[in-house]
Amino acid sequence: MTARPIAVVGASAAGLAAAETLRRSGWRGPLTLIGDEPHLPYDRPPLSKQLLHGAWEPEKLRLRTEEQLAPLDLDLRLGTRATGLDVATRTLTLDGTERLACAGIVIATGVAARTLPGADRLTGVHTLRTLDDALALRGRLTNGGTPAGEGVAGGGGTRRLVIVGNGVLGCEAAAVARELGHEVTVVGIEETPMAAAVGTDVGTLLAEEHRARGVRLLTGAVDGFDSTPAAPADGPGPQVTAVRLANRGVAARGGGGESSRLPADTVLVAIGSRPAVDWLTDPALDTTDGLRCDAYCAAAPGIYAAGDVARWDHPAHGRPLRFEHRMNATEQGMAAARNLLAELAADGTAGTADGTPAQERRPFAPVPYFWSDQYDLKIQAYGLTAGADRVETLVRDRAGRRILALYGREGRAVGVLAAGLPPRQVRALRAVVADPLPWEEARERVAAATAAG
Repeated sequence: MTARPIAVVGASAAGLAAAETLRRSGWRGPLTLIGDEPHLPYDRPPLSKQLLHGAWEPEKLRLRTEEQLAPLDLDLRLGTRATGLDVATRTLTLDGTERLACAGIVIATGVAARTLPGADRLTGVHTLRTLDDALALRGRLTNGGTPAGEGVAGGGGTRRLVIVGNGVLGCEAAAVARELGHEVTVVGIEETPMAAAVGTDVGTLLAEEHRARGVRLLTGAVDGFDSTPAAPADGPGPQVTAVRLANRGVAARGGGGESSRLPADTVLVAIGSRPAVDWLTDPALDTTDGLRCDAYCAAAPGIYAAGDVARWDHPAHGRPLRFEHRMNATEQGMAAARNLLAELAADGTAGTADGTPAQERRPFAPVPYFWSDQYDLKIQAYGLTAGADRVETLVRDRAGRRILALYGREGRAVGVLAAGLPPRQVRALRAVVADPLPWEEARERVAAATAAG
């Protein structure tokens, strides 16, 4: 009888980390890695930065080459979509027809970009989540537009780019587009860019940076798109010509009303994402805001999750959390794989081929970390910055483009963010929020961490 495989669903950073950890931890049985894209696993953060800018080509984003993957002895299923999962039998459905019965499963399907009604029917309207998305948008931006200088858009082929959404992705793409010389307007429902992720004070600093570079920031809701007339059935689709605002947009912190139409040659819809759980319809799974897991990243017996799709009980914070952060993807992929193997060994379902004693399952309790590069400004954060009920800016030097902010929840410090500080000081901040500390104690530790250098 052929041994059942462990299947990793999602050829992502989290999925790759899980597959490699399974092999390193002694799994010698069949190992299947399933990805709905045709590409080998690649790094996503550079999509909105180096790749979109044209500084990197797709090959540089690959996390592993075919030669590097060969020792894993994978059954690699690229361009294959998981469309169902029977939890009781641990059986996957692939592309609607094939059944794959598994010894264990790690789900690392990530998230999908949200969009707006009618966007998919228009040429020139883009989302930015996958490599193909980034290449399509890059084709619109790098085939025109001359380099900008001192915040002034270049000429000769400059495109009018409207970015719908002023979160992290929208702001990063705006910075790249300005550097490429395009006219950029960012419209969001929040008055301050990235406020939901980093708070108003830090968001205001970023807004000032974007305005200084020539980005137009508006507050408003999008009502739809204007476009050219539809072409004949065999011709190209209608081309977007403008973004319509539900009410006249307001220039962020700028006062007066704007036109209800924003002329556009290209539009990027960057209004967030949703966990890729639509295919998980088994009622044994909770798919509210991601795949619900316990502290060990287990969603059900023999079924684990990792990366952007996983919402698990964080031991240090005492509540379920879900992170769309690159470092978390790798760390959680490794943790989920180790815990799955420990469960299978404890159940007698599987063991390591070399007889190595199985590890016990361990709760996954990372210190979250994320970064964002916009122009030559690097923002770095440890812990939780979103959802804070208290934010205090401890260092604010707009001329020096430096900021340090502490984030709290229910009387304890849970996150810290810095920009413009020396790397050694930034690294020292991690220990301050490794476990939630009383607010005043955390402030003292931040002061000590940043006192020198």
